[in-house]
Amino acid sequence: MITGHTRLIAHLGYPTATFKAPMIYNPWFEARGIDAVVVPMGCKAENYPTFVRSLFRLSNIHGALVTMPHKITTLGIADRVSVTARIAGSANALRLVEDGAIEADMFDGEGFVRGVRAKGVELEGRSALVVGSGGVGSAIAASLAKSGVARLNVYDVNEASARALGQRLRGAYETLAVETGGNDPAGFDLVVNASPLGMKDGDPLPMDVSRIDPSTFVGEVVMKAEITPFLAAVAERGCRYQIGTDMLFEQIPAYLEFFGFPRAEVDELRQGAAIRY
Repeated sequence: MITGHTRLIAHLGYPTATFKAPMIYNPWFEARGIDAVVVPMGCKAENYPTFVRSLFRLSNIHGALVTMPHKITTLGIADRVSVTARIAGSANALRLVEDGAIEADMFDGEGFVRGVRAKGVELEGRSALVVGSGGVGSAIAASLAKSGVARLNVYDVNEASARALGQRLRGAYETLAVETGGNDPAGFDLVVNASPLGMKDGDPLPMDVSRIDPSTFVGEVVMKAEITPFLAAVAERGCRYQIGTDMLFEQIPAYLEFFGFPRAEVDELRQGAAIRY
């Protein structure tokens, strides 16, 4: 039941049809007896800066989850930005603090890395390819660098975006071997589709799957379906993989702490979730 005391957490992005977070957070809030609700709010890019500033003038706004296409723009809106978000070049969470300031942070990369490690995959000293250098790709690259990978190649069809991410990574991690070349997955221990490819029917695969070694661990960020065409293709090659919603589940405990809510266990969130595809 939403009341006049309910704390509102906006889920900002466009389009909203693929949003899964409300179906995870809201059942958990209800089960825990927490008077809060996540509300999807479809906002086009051209309206986003003005809308967010107005949104955070509401007396019952508590924070916001931010997704495509707004994660990069969010950095310029917040009054304070975490170190992780600055390296990633994007943010996916906003909160209103007591002094009235809006603070931004980024949890996509942390969620992805937690999910990979939970599956027993060692990252320290390994090599990784991240396809996509937008908000989620940059966040994953930043967290992989923090996790101790030795070699990291970031690729994007927008070459300038990939180069800029590479520069930020080199500036923060001097011993990391950073490349911004092609998207050939051969020879990498971990490959990640952090691009939008797979969101639309008929999208091409983000890389040449035939070049992925069966021993390579594969990550996906697209949540349109549990098994995307990309994951179906790598599964045929015998690769272990991580589905898109794993990143979402694994980052939620960090999100909840950011918003000042009690800690949740990932298994608890999974059991209560009402996710539909």
